[in-house]
Amino acid sequence: MRIGIVCPYSWDVPGGVQFHIRDLAEYFIRLGHEVSVLAPADDDTPLPPYVVSAGRAVPVPYNGSVARLNFGFLSAARVRRWLHDGEFDVIHIHEPTSPSLGLLACWAASGPIVATFHTSNPRSRAMIAAYAILQAALEKISARIAVSEYARRTLVEHLGGDAVVIPNGVDVDYFARAEPKPEWQGETIGFIGRIDEPRKGLPVLMKALPKILAERPNARLLVAGRGDEEEAVETLPKELRSRVEFLGMISDEDKARFLRSIDLYIAPNTGGESFGIILVEAMSAGAPVLASDLPAFAQVLDQGAAGELFTNEDADTLAEAAVRLLGDPVRLKQLSRQGSAHVRRFDWSTVGADILSVYETVTAGAAAVATDERTGLRARFGLARD
Repeated sequence: MRIGIVCPYSWDVPGGVQFHIRDLAEYFIRLGHEVSVLAPADDDTPLPPYVVSAGRAVPVPYNGSVARLNFGFLSAARVRRWLHDGEFDVIHIHEPTSPSLGLLACWAASGPIVATFHTSNPRSRAMIAAYAILQAALEKISARIAVSEYARRTLVEHLGGDAVVIPNGVDVDYFARAEPKPEWQGETIGFIGRIDEPRKGLPVLMKALPKILAERPNARLLVAGRGDEEEAVETLPKELRSRVEFLGMISDEDKARFLRSIDLYIAPNTGGESFGIILVEAMSAGAPVLASDLPAFAQVLDQGAAGELFTNEDADTLAEAAVRLLGDPVRLKQLSRQGSAHVRRFDWSTVGADILSVYETVTAGAAAVATDERTGLRARFGLARD
């Protein structure tokens, strides 16, 4: 099958949607399909052989964050050329409502279109305001996927229609077989995310940290991600700042080793999350998880059975839960086992097969419609059957 996948966000700046698209493309390539991904990227950025650049992205406030998107006449021309050259059996557009390549591709494409909705935002005024513009594009979509029940609800409430829920995928074994890094071991708490993006929740964790360290004097926090490190610790007492180690951006290999090394992964995100791929990666690596009780996080963690939850934005309950868990190795091992078992449902062997089934359904439907149209034309003009 010839599969075209449209990524709305810049390939240069890593994020959950980009990782999902990358892994999905590579899963299908391993199965023998021909895959091309169109994504915003600087023209001089080294890209995987299956990624085509649609030009440089620009930062735009979107869904409580700053997304790097691509839109305009040049982008539209590159979209049309990519569609023409690809001759795809199916087009898979991610975030078709974002002001980026997904919407441009939806307008320009013909044939079977599958769309995945990642956003969870029950009060999106922008989506409501843009409904009339989006409707014509959305009517061309053959099948809709939402990465969670909360992303599905956002779609239904703002745009109508429905979607099948297929979660983000992860290569569970890749994380499970990573080698721990000795220097990252030893009563360590882990956090991965953009440091200067408030909704990722690092300020909440920093507020809880003095209480955690007072009870666990040998504990330390490892932070991986880009952002202003000095600003991140400015609320901490100076004598505690040495207990926080910033690793900057880390590779995929080091992320897996990081998650295999730490004693507890904390996800203090405050909102705007439709899924929580980092929770899935942490469970894949066997890391016990403590997360804010966002609905999407609670769903990923099986309502607290595969990881513990604390009250969103409440630093005190975060600190209490972290202290209790760090002092209870039996409970940590139990969470690790339960998370490792639960996370198998998110492996690409399951998620990829479900997405491929959607592709096969829409392409079979398109073939049936084409056959019916040809039959109708032959009947109308008295032509013989094939």
